[in-house]
Amino acid sequence: MQTTSELMACNPFLSYRISISFSSLCKTLSPLLRTSISFPTRSPQFNPIRFHSRSMMANSFSWDDVFRISQADNDLDDSSDLQGFFERVKACNRGCEKKSEFIPFVIEQQIVGYIHNRFANHLREFHNVFDFLEDKSYSSHFGGYITLNPSLKSSEDRTEAVADVINCLGGLIPGTRNELYPVTSSFGKPEFFSLERAAAPYFGIKPHGITCKENILKECEEEAGLPRSISNRAVPVGVVSYMDINGYSFKRDVLFCYDLELPDEFIPTNQVQLNVTDGEVESFKLVPVTHVMNIIRRVEFFKPNCSLVITDFLFRHGYISPENDGYLQLLQSLRSGDCS
Repeated sequence: MQTTSELMACNPFLSYRISISFSSLCKTLSPLLRTSISFPTRSPQFNPIRFHSRSMMANSFSWDDVFRISQADNDLDDSSDLQGFFERVKACNRGCEKKSEFIPFVIEQQIVGYIHNRFANHLREFHNVFDFLEDKSYSSHFGGYITLNPSLKSSEDRTEAVADVINCLGGLIPGTRNELYPVTSSFGKPEFFSLERAAAPYFGIKPHGITCKENILKECEEEAGLPRSISNRAVPVGVVSYMDINGYSFKRDVLFCYDLELPDEFIPTNQVQLNVTDGEVESFKLVPVTHVMNIIRRVEFFKPNCSLVITDFLFRHGYISPENDGYLQLLQSLRSGDCS
């Protein structure tokens, strides 16, 4: 098995709904994968290195920088300081105080999402698709909720009608990719209709209606050349969740985490040369777990929700202990979003 090493995908744009951490019996891992919170006061010695500065732009960040930042540094003694982890959590939970600006999106008496009141104004033009009803039972600041027109009875009719609206809205919803997410009231519940993936945060839905294990097998093979004979051994170990509000967007993500032990001889292969990848993974490197811990703690460059998955691994494998000040608060913060 691999020893004290980290299989790491260095890519700020990597975005999986299923988060997979690769670990071994010797405590190796891989972040290939993937309420309002009060945060503790910054400790005096904590001084994170920031790579959004003019001197180090994101597009110039290299593996040499990763290794340099991950090394122990006498001038940066943050070994017991959890503040850097709290900052990663905070980056995933922006705008919680703005939740009152959103209107519940209700299907068959079940809240399936939340829509910003100003974005909702654009939907009012499509009265054959959306209804705006007055009802205070859903605790809306606006005293009502949004639902689909009752003439849209089947899942297929709803999917087609909402897709037409999204196409008409054009630039208001960037990045459409013709990939559909099931719209449900909670995990494992029946599907009301399907929604374009890029539109999911604009309707505030939870994009967790896919089959977890099958998606893991698919992504492992596409992104790392991992055969199903190995990836099929992945073990579910829990979830992390967060609530992020940015403009009209309301992300209520739940990331499912899996551990997978890798053979010593396995080397992940970027499949881009074989034209079977979507290009989300740039490269792989082996990095010691303790160094990965320093990277998460000290650097703001990596994708924030990937940091949550890695932090969860550090808790489960004893790299963050109860002796660290803020232990329980950080552990709880990894599930800041609704996990229903």
